[in-house]
Amino acid sequence: MANIARVFAAVNIGSFRISAMVAGISESGEMTVLGSGHRAAQGIKRGYVTDMAAATYAVRDALERAEKLAGLTVQSVWLGASGAGLASRISQIEIEIGGRRIEEEDIDLLLATARDALEPDGRMVLHAQPACYFLDGAEGIANPKGLHAERLGVDIHTMLADGAPMRNLREAVENAHLEVEGIVASPLAAGYACLTAEERDLGVALVEFGAEVTNVAVFAAGMLVGLTAIPMGSADITDAIASAFGIRRFQAERLKCVHGSAIASPTDHRELVAVNGPGDDRAGPTARGADEQNRIPRSELIAVITGELDRLVSDVGRALEAQGFTAGSAAKAGARSRQVVLTGGGAEMAGLADYAQAALGKPVRIGRPPQLKGLPEAHAVPGFATLAGLVLYAAEDPVDIRVVGNRHQLTRRYGATAMAQRLWHAMKEYF
Repeated sequence: MANIARVFAAVNIGSFRISAMVAGISESGEMTVLGSGHRAAQGIKRGYVTDMAAATYAVRDALERAEKLAGLTVQSVWLGASGAGLASRISQIEIEIGGRRIEEEDIDLLLATARDALEPDGRMVLHAQPACYFLDGAEGIANPKGLHAERLGVDIHTMLADGAPMRNLREAVENAHLEVEGIVASPLAAGYACLTAEERDLGVALVEFGAEVTNVAVFAAGMLVGLTAIPMGSADITDAIASAFGIRRFQAERLKCVHGSAIASPTDHRELVAVNGPGDDRAGPTARGADEQNRIPRSELIAVITGELDRLVSDVGRALEAQGFTAGSAAKAGARSRQVVLTGGGAEMAGLADYAQAALGKPVRIGRPPQLKGLPEAHAVPGFATLAGLVLYAAEDPVDIRVVGNRHQLTRRYGATAMAQRLWHAMKEYF
């Protein structure tokens, strides 16, 4: 802790799990994970809060697990969210320069003009960021200060969401006596974790395969240029298994994770897999079509999985096509790269990359969090990529044309005194 200059905290609210991370930046600029934790989600359905009290409890529990490992408490967090009508928009704003040298005041005027031109159409703006500048035909300029131009322009990336669901997410966190530094769309955060700057510039599709929502995002020219949310995810595969074999959800989830695969093999019909796991109630339901030891052919399990994947990946393919991400098109995604990156908890299924590559006809790889110092091995998997991306996003703190000023994280050492202080502040608020 002696070398930590700034501390960031993040909470990712998913439909399957709620995860939290506390990370710090050293004086040398190195990111270190100080603590991370997670727990099963409660009160969340397809990215929407359905039970405020349960969601607040889950957020508080996940963050306190991370705080205990970090040895400190935090007062504010960056919040990751999916679903809730997320939409991405790119707009271009230009001003007249008249051939003279561009000064800092010109850039400020340009961004102020862009801010005044925001048209959210009644929706909530999560962030509005200058992606890159352009002038007199030259594009992709990071900093135009000092250059001469007739006209100066900027591409503004705006992330929109439905207002009421986002206010519910914010309130669930604030009810846990935490401030919300900002709400970040999970596809954007996942892009920070799984994609290199070069991939985002060349053009790449990021498919975030969550429990109940699958986000299909297209990046090009360094920014997110398209986003489609599909209300289906890996939990729907679990439900299909439970329904097909007449078993409980937790048994179906174990079968999917332990024995499931997106690719069938010739020996699957000869392999029997046990429905009951260690410690399961042997008097529980016998699976439909099981033998006397409550085992089912692995081939039947994989048939159910691939049947659901066929539907989901078909929807992903249509979303990519609608966003111009097609093999023969030079539309939004650019013509230089056609790679698809799969991430999220559902991307941990065996054989999924090969299956998706065959179905989509494009190169596919699995996206994982970067190798951050202190990141536990259990959290260095696709299911925690968005969480890692949130702290990376917080550390970079991109310019938002609506906000001026830097934000800094307040911290306290973790212990009985710190927890008593938090309880005291909560009691003062309500009594």
